[in-house]
Amino acid sequence: MRAWVSAFAFCGAALWATALAAQTSDLVSQSSFRVCADPANAPMSARDGTGFENRLAEFFAARLELPVQYEWYPMATGFIRNTLRANRCDVVIGYAQGHEMVLNTNHYFTSAYTLVTRSDGPIADVDSLSDSRLKGLSLGIVAGSPPATHLARNGLIGKARPYNLFVDRRHESPIPDMLNDLKEGKIDGALVWGPIAGPLVKQGFPDLKVTPLLKETHPPRLFFRITMGVRQGEKVWQRKLNSLIRRNQAEINAILSEAGVPLINDMGTDLLDPVQ
Repeated sequence: MRAWVSAFAFCGAALWATALAAQTSDLVSQSSFRVCADPANAPMSARDGTGFENRLAEFFAARLELPVQYEWYPMATGFIRNTLRANRCDVVIGYAQGHEMVLNTNHYFTSAYTLVTRSDGPIADVDSLSDSRLKGLSLGIVAGSPPATHLARNGLIGKARPYNLFVDRRHESPIPDMLNDLKEGKIDGALVWGPIAGPLVKQGFPDLKVTPLLKETHPPRLFFRITMGVRQGEKVWQRKLNSLIRRNQAEINAILSEAGVPLINDMGTDLLDPVQ
């Protein structure tokens, strides 16, 4: 009798696990690669398909032998709630590792905040915010971003010029505005997230230089590992995407490098050879 009960319990648990797996996978489309994306978040995502996240989406979809289908929504408050959690799409192409609003895949690249300068300027070779040559200069900073703490620590916040953090990119573009101000000499340098700075400079600012900040040892850290985000509980889908990342890492790196994204190692200490 005891053995029968144990066997029944085992079978029940197995059936429950199977049902749960099916439940957590049923929401994922089998007919298209459904991507949650901001339509005006260049150089990452754009409705016209020119962002590097668009290229990654096309690449992943091709490997899965599915067409890409977008659910467009501004990357602001409510983005995950109104896209991924509402089951209007199945994946966010770029999401910082460890964010509890989504289930993260394995990370597929690591990048860092950068110092953007004029290529022929006096601080073109500065690679640390503790460099004395930055004293008295005006640096552009996105308000509330991690480098702001480092500016304060090094006595640079007083002359810093803030740019808005949360904006609707359809109507306001603080990073291109910051780079234009740098080009015109209104500020002396700009502190920008590398996957934004690198592609924008490559596309339209040939006289500017992008230097990843890899020497900052005090918190907050300035490098982040980027994953794809899926719905909480979608373990089957997460594992499928993890396998996709693992088998195609060299091609992913090539897409990012071609776009101008500065790639660094997982510890945030050195630039990564794009062929790795």
